[in-house]
Amino acid sequence: MGVLMLLIDWLFFLYSLAIIIRTLLPWFRVSPYHPIMRFLVQITEPLLAPLRRHIRPIGMWDITPMIALIILWVVELIVKQIIQTLSML
Repeated sequence: MGVLMLLIDWLFFLYSLAIIIRTLLPWFRVSPYHPIMRFLVQITEPLLAPLRRHIRPIGMWDITPMIALIILWVVELIVKQIIQTLSML
């Protein structure tokens, strides 16, 4: 069970990191056509696009990455709790 929990930790950490990096790179004038940026958009857009349909920007600020991170952290906690509960059976 320890290995599974570690794997879940890493997967959620790496996906959260991808969202954070994707959010920060445009501040450093990284082109949207740069291969790293395209990769980050490709892996994070499935979560961010549906959120953007429901959450409008506040002024010029897109808060969907923050909402996505909160959702990811909650889902991670739920998944870990389920695994711990199932391991007790």
